[in-house]
Amino acid sequence: MTDSKEQLDVDEDFTAAETDDAEPVVEVAKTNLSKRRTIDNLLEERRLQKHLADYDFDL
Repeated sequence: MTDSKEQLDVDEDFTAAETDDAEPVVEVAKTNLSKRRTIDNLLEERRLQKHLADYDFDL
């Protein structure tokens, strides 16, 4: 152990890199949710169109 006090270089960018890595995960979740909603809407539209096609208009 030395008696002299040395200054340590602190890498402040390290914490910023961690926060940058966390953001894309949120974006991926939002994108996946958006894609899922789009797929659900398309499936619902197909189901309704099929139901309409099967409907007997000659009452």
